[in-house]
Amino acid sequence: MEVTASVFEGDCLNVLSDGRVRPRSVNLIVTSPPYADQRSGNYGGIPADEYVSWFLPRAQAFKNCLTTDGSFVLNIKEKAVGGEKHPYVYDLVLAMRRQQGWRLVDEYCWHKKNCYPGKWPNRFRDSWERLLHFTISPKFKMHQEAVMVPMGDWKHARLRNLSDTDRTRDESGNDNGFGKRVQNWMGRDFAYPTNVLHLATECGFKGHPAAFPKALPAWFIKLLTNRGDLVLDPFAGSGTALLAALEEGRNAIGIDNEPKYCAAMSKTLVRRHAVA
Repeated sequence: MEVTASVFEGDCLNVLSDGRVRPRSVNLIVTSPPYADQRSGNYGGIPADEYVSWFLPRAQAFKNCLTTDGSFVLNIKEKAVGGEKHPYVYDLVLAMRRQQGWRLVDEYCWHKKNCYPGKWPNRFRDSWERLLHFTISPKFKMHQEAVMVPMGDWKHARLRNLSDTDRTRDESGNDNGFGKRVQNWMGRDFAYPTNVLHLATECGFKGHPAAFPKALPAWFIKLLTNRGDLVLDPFAGSGTALLAALEEGRNAIGIDNEPKYCAAMSKTLVRRHAVA
């Protein structure tokens, strides 16, 4: 299957509003926008107190171009202001739900295995970031089997001698409906993953100060789309999400307002794949 990528230069709000991306045509949006007060040289350094009002029009544009069974995965993190975490991320989630009808399906934790050491007077080094999974419908594409992980060595000892309770559904004692049947794991080599992703950050400088590790968007692309679907990164930066999409057999669109990033993306993608 031939897949292509398109790179558009400009503010994603304008690009998504001028007809270059058709309404209801994107199956997955996966992106990491500039965090509050960061990347001022490229994105203006949006103050934390103004972040929600800046992001909401863009979130509406994302919603307009997303298919009804599509997903929006947002990588974002709070910042410390005056010795405490600013709540702009929480405020944004509430505003997206209440004002625009987004559905918050899940929250994933990206554990950055190679985070830099450091010392701060009132907190520890930050080794994780959140990825928020939004949809516009309760029914959306999700292929859990595409991201299954090996069961691990624990199964050899745990499943060797099953008790009577292992062979029946062991219901939770507080009557909450949860339970398990250990026998169900007999003969299985793979299990569903957790919502914690253990991935190193991108160490090699790719012309962008905050490049994704390619495995991060690739994981969500495999989970939430089909081959031939369309993936959008509206803050595409170095184009890692686009490259991951093409390598997984998906089409891709990248948008960035920095000309040098768009040029670098196009050059990289031309070497590896077709670019529209």
